[in-house]
Amino acid sequence: MELRNLITFIHVAELGSFTKAAEQLGYSQSTISFQIKQLEDELDCLLFERIKHTVTLTERGHELAVYANKVRALTDEFKESLSSDERVSGHIHIVTPDSVCDEMINSRYVEFHNKYPDISIKFTTADTLVMFDMLDHNEADIIITLDSHSYNKDYIIAKEQRLSMHFVASCDSKFAGVRGLTMADIINEPFILTEYGQGYRRVLDRELAKRSLDIVPVLEIGRTDIITNIVAESNMISFLPDFVTKELVDAGKLCYLDVCDVQLEIWKQLIHHKNKWLTRSLKTVIEYIKTHEFEN
Repeated sequence: MELRNLITFIHVAELGSFTKAAEQLGYSQSTISFQIKQLEDELDCLLFERIKHTVTLTERGHELAVYANKVRALTDEFKESLSSDERVSGHIHIVTPDSVCDEMINSRYVEFHNKYPDISIKFTTADTLVMFDMLDHNEADIIITLDSHSYNKDYIIAKEQRLSMHFVASCDSKFAGVRGLTMADIINEPFILTEYGQGYRRVLDRELAKRSLDIVPVLEIGRTDIITNIVAESNMISFLPDFVTKELVDAGKLCYLDVCDVQLEIWKQLIHHKNKWLTRSLKTVIEYIKTHEFEN
């Protein structure tokens, strides 16, 4: 059994496409098809079901994927052990919400780059559901979510932390310092929120829907830095994680509203797929994020 055929099989399985696997490996599609056919002939079983334009693993295919990933992991580990270069290098794709991306880049990226100059990072921002889809298709190495708590046997939660969230307003707001507010008190005020259906906004909307309440924001935007700046200078209200608002709250430009009848579980989770081979560079990034981006 040729190793290159197993590697091709892994790429087709992860990407769910012969065409995408060919593009990623730099082969022609006919070469990919030939290598998979060689594997199927050698093992005397069908590894993929090909229905119209979709490619899915058969039961035997799923069994082979477990062994193939172990072979790839051992091969990569052996190659790394042969390398005399102690500098960690690689390219890592991280997918996060806008607020997490901004925080990581502004607070830690230069420090990280100075420590690991040979690791290049691509940041993409996306909604939670898109993130998991990207993990499933091996289009992201790791994701960081800000959402309700997520657990699935196909994913590894490398680190997680429950987040504090507040409704926030300007310190000049008529609600500043008022105790025992309810959603009914503020529901008709002008709100500026992150995009509909994304992360903690979706969790908030679900909770309000249970009470037959609905916020119609005057502005929706993913950039939490813009949101906080506008709220600080207006009569608007927003709903944001404390790590986004803390600096302006400490500076006396924003205040937390004492809304007592909304208790939401929002979690920050660092996740990778269980079948993802953790290279030295990916392990390094994961450990760095666990140490510097999560409270212990």
